[in-house]
Amino acid sequence: MKRIISLTVLNQAGVLNRITGLFSKKHFNIESITVGHSETEGISRMTLVVNVQEENEIEQITKQLNKQIDVLKVVDITSQSIVTRELALIKVMSTPATRMEIQGLIQPFRATVIDVSRESVVIQVTGEPEKIEVLIDLLKPYGIKEIARTGTTAFTRGMQRATKEVPISIV
Repeated sequence: MKRIISLTVLNQAGVLNRITGLFSKKHFNIESITVGHSETEGISRMTLVVNVQEENEIEQITKQLNKQIDVLKVVDITSQSIVTRELALIKVMSTPATRMEIQGLIQPFRATVIDVSRESVVIQVTGEPEKIEVLIDLLKPYGIKEIARTGTTAFTRGMQRATKEVPISIV
């Protein structure tokens, strides 16, 4: 089952390497990972999507992450009310004759064409990962040349605070 873990970490060299190394040692696969600056200077927010077989594995991951010196907070937000987004760039084969057809296809997804060449178009789409998968499936008959995806980024909705929080003090 897929689990979404939100981390706040110190923005220092090697943090990402230590976290991914922990997953590698425990033989857990990271399906997606996003990292960026947070609202607090010197602190970054990470969103990890992992696929675990059993419930106790997510508990093991959380405990191991909490032991990391640069990790400030670890929260499994999977079962909470969350907002998730992903960005994808999709390069699709296109002729002048198929461009209008592709434009009509991507419009309901609120996707946009951000580059046009003689033989292809680059489409930008944001949304939930499932929405992006559907658009990719619809574009496959035209011939997809390349896809670049950011991975899932997530927040809890509204003013809701993340639950199952295990705060760690900085010494």
